Amino acid sequence: MKITVKYFASVREAIGQGSEQVDTGATSLSDLRDELITRGPAYAQALARGKSVRMALNQVMSDESAALSEGCEVAFFPPVTGG
Repeated sequence: MKITVKYFASVREAIGQGSEQVDTGATSLSDLRDELITRGPAYAQALARGKSVRMALNQVMSDESAALSEGCEVAFFPPVTGG
C-alpha cells in the first residue's frame, strides 16, 4: 500500500527529508518503523528502538499498534519539551 510519511525536527534532520511516499507491506506503525529502520544508517539512527519517538496516524497521536491503511499519513517526531 502507498502511504505518506512525514518527519519532523531532529528526525527530519537525520533522515534528510521532510516527507516521502512509501510503498509498504507494514500493517501497523510498529511494522512501519521496523521497515524504515532497515533502509539505512540515517533511518536506523533517527528511528532506533531505544530512542523516544512519537508517532501520529492521520494527525492523531497514536501508539505503535495503530493499523495502517491505504493513503494514510504517518508522522514521526521527537518528544517535545517545554521550558
